[in-house]
Amino acid sequence: MLTWKNIINFTVNGNPTPTKRVEKTENEWKELLTPEQFRVTRLKGTERPFSGELCSIYEEGKYNCVCCKTPLFDSTIKFESSSGWPSFTQPIEENAIKYHKDITLGMVRVEVLCNTCDAHLGHIFPDGPEPSGLRYCINSESMQLEKGAENDN
Repeated sequence: MLTWKNIINFTVNGNPTPTKRVEKTENEWKELLTPEQFRVTRLKGTERPFSGELCSIYEEGKYNCVCCKTPLFDSTIKFESSSGWPSFTQPIEENAIKYHKDITLGMVRVEVLCNTCDAHLGHIFPDGPEPSGLRYCINSESMQLEKGAENDN
């Protein structure tokens, strides 16, 4: 189980090696994604709180990267954070997510990206529920719910 200490270690000493890499040109991403998905995932945008369709859905399944389809989160670790964005306590696999120090907006945060294709997903905070204490705060636009997907992590 990942902890805040692990996350800080990744931001300082490097991220886990992804299982695979997917790289495309900006034009190739634009062809595959909606304008809003492109803005959020490729331009590091943020959707308005409580506007994402996945915010209030709690159906069984896997949340995959909208860009490369890599499984990121499982519905069993999703929780209601009242933040306005889908929130999770752990990724499906430790190497599914990449962590970067983010000093924009006059504060220090940890940005989370898909480790396969570098899609911006959101941010992680150390104020989640036990036992991990982590809250992955993720844009709905960066994920697709694969409903009913078996939990095989």
